[in-house]
Amino acid sequence: MRQEEIWDIDAAQRYDTPGTGMFAPEVLGPTVDRLAEFASDGRALEFAIGTGRVAVDLAERGVPVTGIELSGPMIDRLRTKVDEERIPVVVGDMATARAPGEYTLVYLVFNTISNLLTQAEQVACFRNAAAHLTPGGRFVVELWVPELRKLPPGQQATVGHCELGYIGLDTYDVLHQHVVSHHFHFGAGKQAQLFRSPHRYIWPAELDLMAQLAGFELENRHADWAGTEFTAESRSHVSVYRLPTAS
Repeated sequence: MRQEEIWDIDAAQRYDTPGTGMFAPEVLGPTVDRLAEFASDGRALEFAIGTGRVAVDLAERGVPVTGIELSGPMIDRLRTKVDEERIPVVVGDMATARAPGEYTLVYLVFNTISNLLTQAEQVACFRNAAAHLTPGGRFVVELWVPELRKLPPGQQATVGHCELGYIGLDTYDVLHQHVVSHHFHFGAGKQAQLFRSPHRYIWPAELDLMAQLAGFELENRHADWAGTEFTAESRSHVSVYRLPTAS
């Protein structure tokens, strides 16, 4: 399925979970704090802005935010929160769409770069970020670390999360570096609701090479938005790439 078919009206309506999950203050707060610091006195551009989980709070901090988004229903959901004048959005693919103006910060959160299903598209995303940035500007990427160490020989799936009413698991195609995330939601009855999304997973070292191809240098990498040290056991990372400053 194409990404715009995956992120349809149903997905957009279910995406927001105010106060919990990715919308919990302890998750969202440090994310917005650090992005506001990176934007400084400049403008920010969010690739795959979605329903505005991060952008709305960042704009409330006084940072001018523009978005790029492929899904019409996700943009419609964002428009219930803020209008076009407050957070303008360009409809298009984050690997190729261009937003007007220049920015001190481009950011891509919550594993979304993996929605691009080829290495070439992911490299193009880095180059698109670089094309939007002023000299010295930053591209910030939040991404999970592939959990292949959990896969014994012959097993193709890992359970990422399990709680009352929800099971999340990932099925891996290690030959093509693809993974499909399966999200099962269920109640007391016999029926369950399934949402699936395909991804191309990226190792941190590969991400760094993509950045180099686009002219970036790795400035720092942490395990989370709060600045926890990134180690071999970290399950995710926030990587900050920077363009050279003007000579």
